[in-house]
Amino acid sequence: MSTAVRISDELARNAKKYSKVEHRSVTGQVEYWARIGKCAVDNPDLPYEFIKDLLVSIEELDSGEKSEFKFG
Repeated sequence: MSTAVRISDELARNAKKYSKVEHRSVTGQVEYWARIGKCAVDNPDLPYEFIKDLLVSIEELDSGEKSEFKFG
């Protein structure tokens, strides 16, 4: 389900700029920022890089890019 949301012109401009760099749609960029922001609010002790790596790892698992980790 999609819902129309009003955002500031500045946020829209920034999302457009970053979406080109990150190869996402503008909507996808805003959703990405929202996911990271929600994770950061829910887990204030985690650094940004950890949150970003965690989201990448979840996406890799969801797309079937996984392998067994071998200890030692």
